[in-house]
Amino acid sequence: MARILIVEDNADAGDAMRMLLAASGHDVQVAGTVADAIAACNDSPFDLMLLDLTLPDGDGLEVLERAAAGPAVTLALTGWDDPAIIARCRAAGCHDVLIKPVSARTLLALTATLTS
Repeated sequence: MARILIVEDNADAGDAMRMLLAASGHDVQVAGTVADAIAACNDSPFDLMLLDLTLPDGDGLEVLERAAAGPAVTLALTGWDDPAIIARCRAAGCHDVLIKPVSARTLLALTATLTS
């Protein structure tokens, strides 16, 4: 069982990912803002973070910069298939960048691979 933090401001998308990953046996928490994600990371370590880049209180990559204890692996989530954004995410420490919408099959496969 992996500890997973989903950072997503769209409540429906966050809940859908939470339910999918929890049904696979993971301990899942959702944060909807940069501030909430930083607080969650500082409260306890996560094995994996799914990080939306566009949040109501700032750029999702701020979580990686400002959290004292970052997750073991971070996957960025964005709706923009832009090489500059992808390069910026990787430079910030993201393992990979997923272009939304991400299929349930892809999400489960990556989660299983990255948390085993």
